[in-house]
Amino acid sequence: MRIFGLVQDSIVDGPGFRFSCFVQGCPHNCPGCHNPESHDPAGGREMTVEEVAAELLKNPMTDGLTLSGGEPFAQAADCLRLAQTAHAHGLNVWSYSGWTFEHLRDHGSGEQKALLQELDVLVDGPFLLAERTLRLPWRGSGNQRVIDVQASLRAGEAVTIPDGC
Repeated sequence: MRIFGLVQDSIVDGPGFRFSCFVQGCPHNCPGCHNPESHDPAGGREMTVEEVAAELLKNPMTDGLTLSGGEPFAQAADCLRLAQTAHAHGLNVWSYSGWTFEHLRDHGSGEQKALLQELDVLVDGPFLLAERTLRLPWRGSGNQRVIDVQASLRAGEAVTIPDGC
């Protein structure tokens, strides 16, 4: 998989101590993106899913995995394998995506739908510079939602988590 960066012990990409995997490559190119260097799908570095998983599992204090980017759903198969590894070790899994829950559920590829089904939480929607905010937990613009994926799949509609908690 193409990796933009890995961060151990992140406290800004979800609750608790998180291992954040920033994938390389993003088709959205949101103006004002905080990781514009992650957009080029040929950038970053190549790592195997097993190498990333080994880094994820190094710290026994890690509470969860966060998939960010770049666009994790552009590397859905590899992110799915990483998410499955995290769940197998009792970690929760969050992902950020410029696509909405509804788009991924209704129009995603088979691999994208499988990744969606593996998530605990999805922070969805493109970053909109006009709606940029530092007041909302876990997201950068007011249009983005923090979604309980499993509850949403059961309900057939997006179920948001109040205040992202």
